[in-house]
Amino acid sequence: MAKAEKTFTVEQIGSPIRRDASQRQTLIGLGLNKIRRQSTLQDTPAARGMVEKVKHLVRVVDAK
Repeated sequence: MAKAEKTFTVEQIGSPIRRDASQRQTLIGLGLNKIRRQSTLQDTPAARGMVEKVKHLVRVVDAK
């Protein structure tokens, strides 16, 4: 039996306009590109690092 993967959901709450291109690319990497879009991600150090980089543009909605 496979171990259940931990996931969390993030929602974009801010616009990437007038932000560094790297922040825009990070949002795209998270599966977000418009305000109020949500994306469910695997709980990995890489995903957490991406969320930390754009923490002023996203919020964690649900962590399981």
